[in-house]
Amino acid sequence: MIAKNVRNKKVQLLGAIGTILLLLGGPLWAIAAPEKYELKIPLGLDEEQFVIPEDNPLTKEKIELGRLLFFDKRMSQDNTISCSTCHIPALAFTDGKPVSAGIRGQKGDRSAPTSINRGFSKAQFWDGRASTLEEQSVGPLTNPIEHGFSNNDDVVAKINKIEGYKNLFNKAFGTSTITIQHVGKAIASFQRTLISGNSSFDRFDYDGDTKAISEAAKRGKILFFGKARCNLCHMGTNFSDEKFHNIGIGVGVKPMDVGRFQVSKDSKDTGAFKTPTLREISKTAPYMHDGRFVTLKQVVDHYNQGGVKNPFLDNQLIPLNLTEAEKQDLIEMLRTLNGESWQHAQAPLSFPQ
Repeated sequence: MIAKNVRNKKVQLLGAIGTILLLLGGPLWAIAAPEKYELKIPLGLDEEQFVIPEDNPLTKEKIELGRLLFFDKRMSQDNTISCSTCHIPALAFTDGKPVSAGIRGQKGDRSAPTSINRGFSKAQFWDGRASTLEEQSVGPLTNPIEHGFSNNDDVVAKINKIEGYKNLFNKAFGTSTITIQHVGKAIASFQRTLISGNSSFDRFDYDGDTKAISEAAKRGKILFFGKARCNLCHMGTNFSDEKFHNIGIGVGVKPMDVGRFQVSKDSKDTGAFKTPTLREISKTAPYMHDGRFVTLKQVVDHYNQGGVKNPFLDNQLIPLNLTEAEKQDLIEMLRTLNGESWQHAQAPLSFPQ
């Protein structure tokens, strides 16, 4: 009798636990604990600068869910646009166009920056309007030109209609209730795995491999940190100061893209745009926020003349007086910043149904 009572109490306890778990989103045996993802930071990058929010630790489940969402064209109002439409793996996660196009072929007014090494950045987009990668990841979804959803509720409603996604969100977040915050956390988790490091420049600069780069690139490095003054803005291991500068791009164009001013409302930010990373720079043409320069030579020429004069020009820009030979050496150095680690990220063979 005693044994029977104990057994009945165990059954009752298990039944109560099962009821609680079902209310939370599913039975215990249906939800395995998310598996922590150990991110490997390659040579040349500062791990301490990499941003992983406390409320969004990396897990394999979130990263895989984010990868699926990133490449899935159903993440647009008319099923024609995915994040990967403007961030193509073969083009170092850019699209190779001066300005990007969204649903119904509508064109925006800015070039798509690379998704690579976004984990080293806090403020996102050319104007820094998103303060986190999670916020950036969902911003384009409700842009009428880009993914075209009317609001975040429409995004979630569409995902909820796909049973396979509901199961994956449950595994990643432990709940069957999908929110736009979950969407942002998943896509941001995937983007944080897009890392470029261990370039030939890194092997030369950090490992002391004197054969890793050419003699021209070695001269270019001296110019980069000296006469050419590139490191005043392109500093640190990700070659960006994470700040905003007016370098004269777009001056005279009407209507003018006011850049950071649109966010800060500070007049000194008029025409200022965020310093992009130089990692993979030779693969991410065209250049500048409006994609006006097709080649690195054109970019170097722009800086060599001291930018374009305007009332808000950054005071760090001055004529450089580089010779043609020096320009070429500088370009050779920039080409050594192509690295590895991001190439693993490819489109899925199939999507949840």
